[in-house]
Amino acid sequence: MASGSSRTPVTTPRAPAAIGPYSQGILADDTLWCSGQIALKPDNGSLVTGDIEKETERVLDNLGAVLEAASMDYANVARCTVYLADMDDYGAVNEVYARYFSNAKPAREAIEVAALPRGARVEISCVAVR
Repeated sequence: MASGSSRTPVTTPRAPAAIGPYSQGILADDTLWCSGQIALKPDNGSLVTGDIEKETERVLDNLGAVLEAASMDYANVARCTVYLADMDDYGAVNEVYARYFSNAKPAREAIEVAALPRGARVEISCVAVR
């Protein structure tokens, strides 16, 4: 990093604790780099399963909690990456996603992957800017 820039971990109990050696988010100056979130419930770490819409809501609520911990919200998000275990879920995930990003639509990519941690069906990461 350039001299004079800051790098601060962002954590909140309103999002699930990291399940590996990473931070929920890193605030570097005015940019927040959020780690990918899956549909883990923050209170007990269990995975929301069975309904891709409910799973996506939990993922985006988790990301929202990390954004809030950095004094940001969905309007600050510049880019998202959506990882799907099955591209057939794309439409349903998009419907939920559109409710969270109704006004400020970030740049985005969606990628089908072979598998996600804990058997999740969707994972979303983002970059937000003040």
